[in-house]
Amino acid sequence: MPEKKIIISVGGSVERAVKGDYDINVKAVLTEAWQYTLQSRVSINLSLFLVLFFGMVVSFIASSFFGGIEVVIEDPQLLQIINIIVTIAVWPFMAGIEMMGVYHAINKPTQTKMILSFLHRGSWVALCALLTSLLISIGFQLLIIPGVLLAVLLSLTVPLVVEKKLTPMQAIILSIKALRFKVMPLLSIYTVLFMALFSLVLPVALLVESTFAPIAIVVFLFGFSYLAPWYYNVKGILYRDIFGVFVDESTTYSDLTNTIETKPATKSTDHNDSDDTFSA
Repeated sequence: MPEKKIIISVGGSVERAVKGDYDINVKAVLTEAWQYTLQSRVSINLSLFLVLFFGMVVSFIASSFFGGIEVVIEDPQLLQIINIIVTIAVWPFMAGIEMMGVYHAINKPTQTKMILSFLHRGSWVALCALLTSLLISIGFQLLIIPGVLLAVLLSLTVPLVVEKKLTPMQAIILSIKALRFKVMPLLSIYTVLFMALFSLVLPVALLVESTFAPIAIVVFLFGFSYLAPWYYNVKGILYRDIFGVFVDESTTYSDLTNTIETKPATKSTDHNDSDDTFSA
């Protein structure tokens, strides 16, 4: 008889998450994510560069159909259309970067080619990105605080669509249900990351017209090469601790032995029965 495949659940679980049965230690999350960043940041940085370049190409091509970039910038409606097009094109690849943080959180190595690994969920990811962006934009238009809260509550929707195979609406609802219990710790974590970004951008803004502008830009790029992986590693750890990650038993997780729960590799109730492709 063939050996029965076993998977292990690392971290939290959906069942406990919707009950608020999890803890977030702000310092511990930031520290652990920083350690992962120091160990491996090349894959995320290279992937971000490739996706950014691809997004610029898509934006340039799409803008050319509307008369050029100058025309698009001057027309808010055209600019919004371009943003939607770029979001749809880019986010299927961004899902791979999001999952790099999750993989680091369970001590699995990552490579740049991971940006191609989840394209089978690409249509769902793009739709999820559009919906979350719309909700957050509405929140900011109403008042700043609702927009910030929605940005926090919806920050883990893409991994849910990819790893738990949920539909965008299921991921949005589950993310809000689970994360609402720990808004303040989550807000504290994202505030630290935002302040780190602000501290990198400020010198560039102040020195942009001076002879020190090149130095400020170099410092920004160097700092951002650490900040971006740190951000995605933080999200990966939060996802692991809140929703849990199902992985093959053959992988060793020496740093997470206290959070491992063995389960048979049958279809999980955390996964949705939806297909990996989306058709309107």
